Amino acid sequence: MAPISSPTGTSASAMSSHLYSIYGKLSNQPASYDRKGRYKFGRPLGAGTYGIVKAATVIDTSEPVAIKVILKKKVQGHESMVQEELDLLRRLNHPHIVGFRDWFESREKYYIVTQLATGGELFDRIVERGKYTEKDAVQTVKEVLEAVDYLHSLNIVHRDLKPENLLYLTPAADSPLVLADFGIAKTLTSENEALTTMAGSFGYAAPEVLLRTGHGKPCDIWSLGVITYTLLCGYIPFRSENVQEFILEVRENGVIFHDKYWKDISQEAKEFILCMLSVDPSKRSTTSELLKHKWISGVTATTNDLLPNIREGFNARSKFQQAIEAVRLANKIKALGLDDDDDDDDASPPQKCSIPGVVATDHSDSSVSTTDSSAEPTASTSSLGLPQTNRRKSSFGSKGNATLIFQEVVKSVTRMKSASNLLGDEREEPEKK
Repeated sequence: MAPISSPTGTSASAMSSHLYSIYGKLSNQPASYDRKGRYKFGRPLGAGTYGIVKAATVIDTSEPVAIKVILKKKVQGHESMVQEELDLLRRLNHPHIVGFRDWFESREKYYIVTQLATGGELFDRIVERGKYTEKDAVQTVKEVLEAVDYLHSLNIVHRDLKPENLLYLTPAADSPLVLADFGIAKTLTSENEALTTMAGSFGYAAPEVLLRTGHGKPCDIWSLGVITYTLLCGYIPFRSENVQEFILEVRENGVIFHDKYWKDISQEAKEFILCMLSVDPSKRSTTSELLKHKWISGVTATTNDLLPNIREGFNARSKFQQAIEAVRLANKIKALGLDDDDDDDDASPPQKCSIPGVVATDHSDSSVSTTDSSAEPTASTSSLGLPQTNRRKSSFGSKGNATLIFQEVVKSVTRMKSASNLLGDEREEPEKK
């Protein structure tokens, strides 16, 4: 076969997409598959039931992005979930919400591309500061509240608000805080629609979510209340370890502000939190009401340094969570079969190309093989119905790394117990409700 020619003066990304387009046609890939050539895939960032999230780079601009890879066989019969997530992300445009960038698909996977926040998680940034005050907390909560208010104005419920989903876009000191992970977000069909599926993360999920009595926008308000409480003292307001104990705790004890950690924090801050942590969702304030609250203006916020108390409760928990998440990520990647194999469906175009002056680059990512070809779309058809618009081996599965992670978990448990003891009996005695 004669060498395939390509227009001169094209960018590396365009050339790579051209290769993917040729390869896609030869291997019967969907029409959008050539867009995979615009990205250089990197390390795994997380994994879930349906797939994995990987760091990547836009070849032409060097912009860091996150690419969510969803295995089609995992969502077979429920492809509408992917469509709904795409539709939702494409609607969003807010400075404090991670931005949608692109989507494409192969025969066996869907890919969703968003901004990659590289500035770290909210609590990590706080602990790194030299000083952290209530006024700083006001600014942080206001940014998150504005993002949630925007979502609620579109009848969207995030359903998984937690510190791990609050990220700084860049490492810069003035970087905006952005809300991420819309995997379980839902668009309500009406203002009064009640969702009954389990959602969120224990510790931040509202009582009505855990009890499955029906939830909507107020569940985000509860989660924001837990986040605000934690931002001001370094620990979450409820200590129960299972649903039954949690429900009993919130109903009988309510929210407790322990004097040692709250004596230097304004009364308005406590009132603001109580507006969000009512067990009855109908009694919680709305985002628009919270934005008008006196505390969010910052006028009454104190300037005392809260960092020593926050570090006391946060450091051990953070180390513990990071170790646990590393283990979970390793297990999920292994269970999905995305740790080491490479199938024909998503393999990169041949690396030894015959286009003069082009250096072939490995843009392939780990993939999973399947023999199901019955639902394969043709090269000109998107199974989502949307308009067509270095291979890296995971080291998480190695025995040595698993041992190191286990050791870190053990050490972190010890630190966590020590931090818990620091709170001691004082956290058992209510100072104010």
